[in-house]
Amino acid sequence: MGATLKDATAIAGIGQTPFAKQLPESEKTLACRAIVAALDDAGIAPSEVDAFASYTMEETDEVEIAKAIGAGDVTHFSKVGYGGGGSCATVAHLAAAIATGQASVGVAWRSRKRGSGPRPWKNTQVQLPTPGQWTRPFGLLRPADEIAMLARRYMHEYGATRDHLFNVALACRNRANQNPAAIMYERPLTREMYMTARWISEPLCLFDNCLETDGALACVVVSAERARDCRQRPVFVHSAAQGLPAQHHGMVNYWNDDPLTGPAWTAARHLWKGADLGPQDVDVAQIYDAFTPLIPLSLEGYGICGRGEGAAFTEGGALEIGGRLPLNTGGGGLSEAYVHGFNLITEGVKQLRGTSTAQVPDAATCLVTAGEGVPTSALLLRS
Repeated sequence: MGATLKDATAIAGIGQTPFAKQLPESEKTLACRAIVAALDDAGIAPSEVDAFASYTMEETDEVEIAKAIGAGDVTHFSKVGYGGGGSCATVAHLAAAIATGQASVGVAWRSRKRGSGPRPWKNTQVQLPTPGQWTRPFGLLRPADEIAMLARRYMHEYGATRDHLFNVALACRNRANQNPAAIMYERPLTREMYMTARWISEPLCLFDNCLETDGALACVVVSAERARDCRQRPVFVHSAAQGLPAQHHGMVNYWNDDPLTGPAWTAARHLWKGADLGPQDVDVAQIYDAFTPLIPLSLEGYGICGRGEGAAFTEGGALEIGGRLPLNTGGGGLSEAYVHGFNLITEGVKQLRGTSTAQVPDAATCLVTAGEGVPTSALLLRS
């Protein structure tokens, strides 16, 4: 897939609503506002939209969205599963549709009222999915509990410490402190605050966990040729991939020979196979950060560093602006907003346009990843 998609399409517009713990508007209203803003950013009329892609967990649907924004006939629509694992795949599906002539103007979006809404795992009336039947009766009730198990295994295997997790939390918070749209704007994080914070699921404390946020984001995908004539500097989809490894079993990866080699490893092989670039060519990264341990696991999975080296990679300011690999430059899910990773896509676009609030000088390539631990996806964007 990556070889046929190489630079054939581009993200031409991005849009977002404000982020907050609680917004009064409905998810549909928020979605429409983000989509219309993205179309305006690209200079494309809503009537030209003929493709949609979103998450299976998205509670707004393309029928209502198309009517509300005034879209024309729609010839492609898809939804991607596995929560945050689907973020980059929404763009990949649109890119594939446009590159093969099924559509010409695609919109991907995520609208979510998680800050003011219920937690999905609180519903005890629904039958547990098969993986959950092997974990939740034994106390792994939330995603945080499952990732805590992987984190403990990672610490045991490779000597990672809470200081390494703090490096991740700090880098994301420092970038959010520069971003007026971030929930954690102008709210610094110190090592003392981190080390004395309450536990959520040991070894994960409060600051190892993402925010809970209301808000919506969207992006517009068109052909590379058309993107060059749009309102903004085009950001090309150089490569895209999804990853579902053999014998996968939810976040805990119980059935794998090695639970620490998650879906990122599968997605990465296909991402780099379809690219003219390699991990060493990435100028800036937006790596899915629902929980801090996902960063070292993803750094290893995508080949940024070697196996077992992800924790040590975070040392010495490596994740900060000016470091070896600046990441999550808008603040990410930990400190900007948690909207199932879609803000990582839009921040990647801002970096390659040169308009980020924490701009990496001369950034020309950006790796964007979706949720590690679940069937996942990734994008390699270039300017």
